[in-house]
Amino acid sequence: MQPRPRGPSSATKRWAAAAALGGLGVTALIAVAFGVSERPPTVATPAARADISAPALPPATGGFSYQLGGSYAPEAGVQVVSRDRRAEPAGDGFYNVCYVNLLQTQPDEEGVAGPGGYGTTQWWIDNHPDLLLRDTDGALVIDGEWNEALFDVRTPAQRERLLDVQHEWFQGCADAGYQAIEPDNLDAAGRSAGLVSFAQTREYLKLVVPAVHDLGLAIAQKNTSDSPDGYGLTGRTFVDTTDPVQGFDFAIAEECAAHSECDAYTDVYGALVFEIEYTDADPVQQRDGVSRTAFEWICRDDGPERSIILRDRALQPPGAPGHVHREC
Repeated sequence: MQPRPRGPSSATKRWAAAAALGGLGVTALIAVAFGVSERPPTVATPAARADISAPALPPATGGFSYQLGGSYAPEAGVQVVSRDRRAEPAGDGFYNVCYVNLLQTQPDEEGVAGPGGYGTTQWWIDNHPDLLLRDTDGALVIDGEWNEALFDVRTPAQRERLLDVQHEWFQGCADAGYQAIEPDNLDAAGRSAGLVSFAQTREYLKLVVPAVHDLGLAIAQKNTSDSPDGYGLTGRTFVDTTDPVQGFDFAIAEECAAHSECDAYTDVYGALVFEIEYTDADPVQQRDGVSRTAFEWICRDDGPERSIILRDRALQPPGAPGHVHREC
């Protein structure tokens, strides 16, 4: 499966399932840590949260390696590495970000018969079918571009039950040594055929963010800047503005230069915006008669202040056909 853009300000999934699985090494052991167990949702009280240290944040200019298409030794100068939750983190010398497909399932593995792998659509059908969104005819609502089923987060009870499952994933990321969560598909409501509202997905994130913070992890806003169907200027504070101020801690933004929207992130997170542009969507833009690609312009504008990279769409590891990794 190759990553493809969904358009401006949309949550675009940069994960290639087969390639990522091929680079996991001993991840089968980690998968055990991600297994399902019955437990009540863990939601700390405001007083309890006051005793929890603020999560460590990534270094803004430390270099960024986006490895959702397969794990490899990070490039020279890199300090921040994002990998799929089933992969091992890059190691103690890096700030490790754990990718989680939060509001949609993982697609079923092609050519694999029988029960689906943990977190795939078939796994959810087999284990938690009522947490999947269905239309009025009872059919699953599918993101056709990715062949992923959407989760049903329309009621408080559904949101609590989904968190009960996904909390295991966050705990697994923490246990494996990750420092932060990258939650994808925050804009899933736009692919729900009108059945789910952005407000309902935001209510789910109001549960997710404190749960992640209670584990000592930071959490990123992944794309989804547009308001009212995005976080606008409220990303840092949408959970709670007073007790304590709480929301996303930093941003991971794809193609914001290509769509001329990077200010929507930097206005909120300053230098803590980790940006990925893609070689197949790097348009030439003109300013005062000067032509440069979007990546070249954003490097000129923001390169000294924050981490910006240019990647191939499939996020191939080094040595694979088409691999590209350029930094400002």
